[in-house]
Amino acid sequence: MLSNPFYSVEVLYKLLLKENILNGTLEIRLYWAGKGTTAIPKKSIYGPLISAISIYRASPDHGSRISAAVVVGIVVAVAIIIVLIFAIFWWKGCLGKKNSSTKELNNLELQTGIFSIRQIKTATNNFDIVNKIGEGGFGSVYKGELPNGTKIAVKQLSSKSKQGNREFLNEIGMISALQHSCLVKLYGCCVEGDQLFLVYEYMQNNSLAHALFGREENQIKLDWQTRHKICVGIARGLTYLHEESRVKVVHRDIKATNILLDKDLNPKISDFGLAKLDEEDNTHISTRIAGTFGYMAPEYAMYGQLTDKADVYSFGIVALEIVSGRNNTTNRQNEGAFVLLDWARLLREKGDIMEIVDRRLLDSNLKKEEVMVMINVAFLCTNVSPTLRPTMSSVVNMLEGKSIVPKLVSESLNEKKLEALTMYYNQDDQSTTTIMEMPLTASSTSTAQDLYAIHLDSSYFESRN
Repeated sequence: MLSNPFYSVEVLYKLLLKENILNGTLEIRLYWAGKGTTAIPKKSIYGPLISAISIYRASPDHGSRISAAVVVGIVVAVAIIIVLIFAIFWWKGCLGKKNSSTKELNNLELQTGIFSIRQIKTATNNFDIVNKIGEGGFGSVYKGELPNGTKIAVKQLSSKSKQGNREFLNEIGMISALQHSCLVKLYGCCVEGDQLFLVYEYMQNNSLAHALFGREENQIKLDWQTRHKICVGIARGLTYLHEESRVKVVHRDIKATNILLDKDLNPKISDFGLAKLDEEDNTHISTRIAGTFGYMAPEYAMYGQLTDKADVYSFGIVALEIVSGRNNTTNRQNEGAFVLLDWARLLREKGDIMEIVDRRLLDSNLKKEEVMVMINVAFLCTNVSPTLRPTMSSVVNMLEGKSIVPKLVSESLNEKKLEALTMYYNQDDQSTTTIMEMPLTASSTSTAQDLYAIHLDSSYFESRN
């Protein structure tokens, strides 16, 4: 501070102050007066005088600093949140899927090829909509062609279905070990990230369901000889699965949509996503119920007891569909559901079983003896008791006339129900609508779909030669 340094205004006073100001302010106070007085100066001398010079250093701002403990706490909290986010994504299957699917695929002993996504895109012209021949719950099916000219069907599975992934791996492992002329051939598969593909041989005439139950303009004319050949072929395929292959297999989902037809209308069993190995040491396999209602054997549908006789039952239903040209279970609004098997049993009791025969066959070279054999075999296969159902090898022999069909036990059924069913099917014949007004894929307890799950109004099939 300066205090009275001047004795005369004419005297020059110098004061040297040495101070480094790095973090503060220098304040110089000026006082308007003379000689430092607080009154009117003598001789009327006025002017600014330095009253004081002060240095104010900035005090440290302790409030803006974060303690080390707080920093550590924040870092730990952020790390925990990140770990939780990754755990949630992993649990939902968004992470690690590629490694998991690829690892499981590598663990399978495959006898098929592995395709790259590039090969798949090239074969299908980058999944061109023109090549799309079907669509189901697992995704879409595309027609394709390999560089060597081989026609293929590419089944693309949805990446969102965990059930689809399990059945994808099951189908690869199962069918790669099975080779038979009556089973659809699996050329290979592709696992690329979350994209899953199965590559099959291409079947020019799609499915048996398409041929029998499709729109009239898209149906394939199947004479009796062709239908008999198809029925025998299905029986041979099941004989291989149950009795002849190295691993005994129960298909679990035999139905018309899973029977594919090649260019010569030869049948091939497809879609092994639900197939189970038959444990021969056990009387039956207790398992979750999966398949299609209307085709499942009673003991399996009600109690989950699975044997190869469940496939025999399903075959019996398909045999009736082949003879009648009708879908086993049909629903109409306000009329409820009618079951083909019930109608067939009622007609048999009344003695009018030939009424069940598809009227489209009446103009063909129909052999009544073979028709009756197929119908009676169907009744044997659909016996309520699984122990009374025949083996598939004996079914082949009966259909080919090498053995006699055992006598059937008569079942007493309701006459009123017969009348209602007969009236229903007679109205159905006179209707101008499609024979089957429900989707080809019937209600199922599983997410399994058909290999060629088709839309019958597909422009592809309308333009098929």
